[in-house]
Amino acid sequence: MVFLLYFWKEQKGDIFMRAVVTRVSSASVITDGQVIGEIQKGFLILLGIGPADSEETAVKLADKICNLRVFEDENGKMNRNLEQAGGALLVVSQFTLYADTSSRRPGFSGAAKPDLAIPLYETFLAHCRDRGFVVEHGTFGAYMQVTSVNDGPVTILFDTEP
Repeated sequence: MVFLLYFWKEQKGDIFMRAVVTRVSSASVITDGQVIGEIQKGFLILLGIGPADSEETAVKLADKICNLRVFEDENGKMNRNLEQAGGALLVVSQFTLYADTSSRRPGFSGAAKPDLAIPLYETFLAHCRDRGFVVEHGTFGAYMQVTSVNDGPVTILFDTEP
């Protein structure tokens, strides 16, 4: 199944970090025929980094996602966060979240260049790990195959707009 998502936040010419977060019962990422990241219950995060992002925005977004209360409590209400649910994270870099679809062939010049994006991607991963979560991930810039079993389905869009 293929999903195409176009999500754009802009303010004063700045493009902000964004993520598509899906609650999953399992997810994995494959590169070169090998599973390089795999989780059970938790979040699959497609993470896009924009040219206006910083370590501060990476940490802010990581905190927002890790505190998200979308796991069911004993009453069946979405009231538990990732820690309370015992969940993990699978984070996949996703420059295509910055697609310019004004023509039939999308352009991706709105995404941060690797010299900025890679360190911020790693900051995001490290901050989630520092919070005590199991964090699996894809390979930045590689061709990857991502599989997931959506739970709910629950899918939420995030950005770091001030």
